[in-house]
Amino acid sequence: MRLIAGVDIGNSTTEVCIGGVEENGKFHFLSSASRMTTGTKGTLPNVHGIKAALLEALEKIHLPLNALDLVRLNEAAPVIGDTAMETITETIITESSMIGHNPSTPAGAGHAVGELLFLENIWKGKPGVPYIIVASNKFSYEDAAERLNQKLSELAIKGVILQADEAVLVENRLNRNVPIIDEVRHIQKVPEGKIAAIEVALPGTTIRMLSNPYGIATLLKLNADETRSVTPIAKSLVGKRSAVVIKTPHGDVRENILPAGEITFHGDKELKINIDAGADKIMETLAECGNIRNIDGQYNTNVGNMLDRITTSMADVSKAENQDIRITDILAVDTLAPVEISGSLAGETCMEKAVGIAAMVKTQQLPMRQIAEKLEADLQVRAVVAGVEAVMASLGAMTTPGTKLPLAILDMGGGSTDAAVLEPNGQVRTTHQAGAGELVSMLIQTELGLSARVTAEQIKKYPMGKIESLFHMRLENGAMQFFEDSIDPRYYGHVVLLAPDEMLKIEEDIPMERILEVRREAKRKVFVRNAIRALKTVAPDHDLTKIPNVVLVGGSAEDFEIPEMLMEALAEYRIVCGRGNIRGIEGPRNAVATGLLLSYLGNA
Repeated sequence: MRLIAGVDIGNSTTEVCIGGVEENGKFHFLSSASRMTTGTKGTLPNVHGIKAALLEALEKIHLPLNALDLVRLNEAAPVIGDTAMETITETIITESSMIGHNPSTPAGAGHAVGELLFLENIWKGKPGVPYIIVASNKFSYEDAAERLNQKLSELAIKGVILQADEAVLVENRLNRNVPIIDEVRHIQKVPEGKIAAIEVALPGTTIRMLSNPYGIATLLKLNADETRSVTPIAKSLVGKRSAVVIKTPHGDVRENILPAGEITFHGDKELKINIDAGADKIMETLAECGNIRNIDGQYNTNVGNMLDRITTSMADVSKAENQDIRITDILAVDTLAPVEISGSLAGETCMEKAVGIAAMVKTQQLPMRQIAEKLEADLQVRAVVAGVEAVMASLGAMTTPGTKLPLAILDMGGGSTDAAVLEPNGQVRTTHQAGAGELVSMLIQTELGLSARVTAEQIKKYPMGKIESLFHMRLENGAMQFFEDSIDPRYYGHVVLLAPDEMLKIEEDIPMERILEVRREAKRKVFVRNAIRALKTVAPDHDLTKIPNVVLVGGSAEDFEIPEMLMEALAEYRIVCGRGNIRGIEGPRNAVATGLLLSYLGNA
């Protein structure tokens, strides 16, 4: 029996399918496997992942690697995603001119304005002058409260700033209630003698004065220019429980504005669009250009620097020159990104408008031939680059029970969305477009301000719940789930992701409703928009109503909510849409690898 392997190199996973051809021409599918892709898709490091997947598939049928007769590879086009920020004003503040802060455990309520005075110098205070007292870690909460009580009747103490997480402990010991801010890590940078405004909201509410630039102007008596410069700080404090803003009249406040810049599309038409116009206008302009040869950005702008990073990154992994790299497609989506305010004492950020971009990057010649040669040398097995991804996926999708020609497929992976229509006469129309699961993860991480990409990946993949007691959880759809045994106390009060057989705790303090909103919106922006764009490209006369059915394949088709979103979006075109089930056993996975084997039979 002649053993043939089909290998699909994806952005996230490498999938293989092994089949056997008998001497009489009969063909059998024997086994399949998948492993994480090693390196950037379409580059030489992919070989390690390919060998691991082949070994796993062959072990299932108890055969060694040298039993293979032929390896057929898909044409893998690398896709790299990055984020381009909208026009962001970075307010660089020296001498701690303006500082926003948001401790999680403040005490008291209300707002106050006063001159900053360190606790150790409280004896220098003058009656009638409003003060905000600053206490470092060298004072215990008992000592701080005792010193404050000694001076409360003599001095106009309007509020307190603590370095330690002890606001409630100090408040419980004071003879008079004042707003108290704690957890100021770099308290040594607080400038004594300057004017500060602090605000603590009542439980269940958020601050109002310091999250409003005009509120800050009212409390600190700012002019119009100074009010404009504190806008990023006001934005960073929206929705917070407490805040402190400090003013130093002689502070050096200057702005460094890097323009968002223009994207130039080089296609049948050559058009430019400023990224400030937003994702919708960018995509409309892209559609007007026809066949795209290359895309670049304006020099020394946000988008220009971003696209340069993408081409340089691709040049590094493919060992090509920058001028040999072309960006042939992009998907742009509007988003919000947290931007750190320079000069802050606690790492405050404000949300700024941004555009997320996934780019399709190609070299003059994809390095797939090099991958095939490396495999041949390592395995002593013939390896060939055998087929276009979308065409192979169409052939694999035809093994889904209940399908017939004409057949449209959407192959949604980690970096790209491929679409193809296979007609009864054998004609195939395909498109290969940037943007899929990786861009969704990037949007989730950016909008939620997550420190780790793996957390964003998990949020994308799994539904959520919030542990509201040790015996019950509120699910994201509002339903309650009760448990006979006590839940691990470490999860109490946290949002958790419901992975198979385990709960994954989200460490960041983000409301479940916010995570749900960001996750769903990110998937709609990327998958629904890209699916319709891809299907219109391959549909007869670009008319979606002429496509009778769509089979969803690829890793993202396994998602617990994306197929339903697409079914809803395509329902208005009367399209039958659902997850594929390759060979009746694989689900939406393994379509391209299966198609590579079927195309071998067709060629034979």
